[in-house]
Amino acid sequence: MTLHIFNPEHDIALASGLSNFTAPHAGRQLRHDLGFLPAVWADEGDVVLVDDVEQAQREWRKLAHRASSLLMTDGQRRPSPQFAPAKQPVSSDQTTGIEPWGWNSALRAELLRRGVPERLMPTPPQLQVIRELSHRRTAALLLPRLRMEGTVGESFECREADEVEKLLQQYGHLVLKAPWSSSGRGLRFLAVGRTPFSMQARWFHNVVAAQGSVMVEPYYNKVKDFGMEFLSDGEGGISYLGLSLFHTANGAYTGNILATETTKHGMISTYLTDTLFGDVREKICSSLSPVFRGKYRGPFGIDMMVCASPSGGFLLHPCVEINLRRTMGHVALALSPTDDDVRRVMRIDYTENYYKLRINCL
Repeated sequence: MTLHIFNPEHDIALASGLSNFTAPHAGRQLRHDLGFLPAVWADEGDVVLVDDVEQAQREWRKLAHRASSLLMTDGQRRPSPQFAPAKQPVSSDQTTGIEPWGWNSALRAELLRRGVPERLMPTPPQLQVIRELSHRRTAALLLPRLRMEGTVGESFECREADEVEKLLQQYGHLVLKAPWSSSGRGLRFLAVGRTPFSMQARWFHNVVAAQGSVMVEPYYNKVKDFGMEFLSDGEGGISYLGLSLFHTANGAYTGNILATETTKHGMISTYLTDTLFGDVREKICSSLSPVFRGKYRGPFGIDMMVCASPSGGFLLHPCVEINLRRTMGHVALALSPTDDDVRRVMRIDYTENYYKLRINCL
């Protein structure tokens, strides 16, 4: 039996690096309202830990009713999941593994308090390795390996203000990113003649003091967001799981397209050739195999974007960031239709002081 946990506050907890961490209210509410999500991919006999069992069962029934055709495996309806209260002690007799949204020190401390044995969790040194791999530096180091004809993308790690000033003069328009931050947060923008470095100097120095550096990238004219989802077996094997077509607003996630891989590839082929797409995918697998071997086992995603080329046409930014955890793209893959004619959109809405998972036809 595997225990599944939806801990969407993971990125913020990772940034803090603390074992005794209290998530912001929004993170706690998101976990409470959508705690049932792992039931979408959990196997029969697994248990999903949730804050409120009755609410999780109610939300699962709603999802099963709205998206019954998407919750099929080999032509069979997925079994009803088992939910258990997260705040009660966990019986470890039948537990063989734990699959959270993402691993961090705060989650480990929380599970230890619930009576989960240490043998089922990463050790503190292993968690520190995962945290270091989750630093945006990892994406910056991977990016040159993925650069080829038809691609674009650079990233610099800066610790001093003058480094940023020089890059601003060189590129004219920059994006500054905190090394660890949650989706849509930890970003600042600079542009010559409009937003000088002085406007973000305090933020820059605060981030450097807290996290050691700031990642700086040229600003690109984004046309479309998308990503590739993968699974690392922890022994050097990297498996490609599928394509994620998602939408963002001000850097924050707003929704995913639910469609077959054939349909999603057709949507991307408007901008990118199959050859480029395949070459980048294979290069990711071969490049990250030695990086993750013995260090990380679990799902991860790589955000990418299609950019407008200054000379016309489109270019691929093959590694905007690496999410060393499960992503909403993985959720979308678990809900993908089998019919090429079926296209839906999955999104998270916040209405009436409540987070809700919506699935609608396109």
